[in-house]
Amino acid sequence: MQKYWQVLQLFWSTAIAAELEYRLNFSVAALSSVGGLIGSLFGLFLFYRTGYEFPGWSWEEALIVLGVFTLLQGFAATFLAPNLNKIVSQVQEGTLDFVLLKPISSQFWLSTRTLSPWGIPDLFFGLVMIGYAGSRLGVDPLAYFIALPPLLFGFLSLYSLWFVLGATSIWFVKIYNVTEVLRGLLEAGRFPVAAYPTIYRVFFTFVIPVAFLTTVPAQSLLGQIEWTWILGSIGLAIALLQFSRWFWQFALRFYTSASS
Repeated sequence: MQKYWQVLQLFWSTAIAAELEYRLNFSVAALSSVGGLIGSLFGLFLFYRTGYEFPGWSWEEALIVLGVFTLLQGFAATFLAPNLNKIVSQVQEGTLDFVLLKPISSQFWLSTRTLSPWGIPDLFFGLVMIGYAGSRLGVDPLAYFIALPPLLFGFLSLYSLWFVLGATSIWFVKIYNVTEVLRGLLEAGRFPVAAYPTIYRVFFTFVIPVAFLTTVPAQSLLGQIEWTWILGSIGLAIALLQFSRWFWQFALRFYTSASS
């Protein structure tokens, strides 16, 4: 573990140094995040402006869900997209060979090789939104720590889904459309799952686990969830992570290296 931690520090320090050469990008990313946040808030406002509420969700409670969704966006932009989108180019160019020859887990290398600070504004705005809504609701500070495990396991589930899709590039090479479909489905997480009809609730809970990414952490923070859902979130994250590891090893059996 110490070796992996040292490698991770080296990866991220060099990545940040390289990205900071283009500091104007951070301002552009911040403006883009503000625009996206305004659009999300306006979409939520359209539901609540006439006094309508999602079943069991007040305006402030729905803001917490939106805040968690914004955190997930920031996490994906900072850690997932910069790494997993490059799997496609590495397969196309044959540079995946060099990754597989390194004395380190190829999944770890592909998942952590770089990061992008341009997702930090979304992380910041997500935390601000959650803090603001929580203060309006009088949420106990201890509740934030209780909600932390479901949130972290939500991050892990999202990573696993992205990595599995990235691994399919070994067969299909170009998978940009597939990742966009996943991104579009995950957009449903900006609203509480109770906002959708029953058939969609089932789909977003048991097929594409959007509910475990945003609604479950929000309910944990609000103290409105049973422990079975938290345990389900943990079990789902561990199962998806194990599946992503197995699927990557399975996919490598079909990889034809550039030197073969």
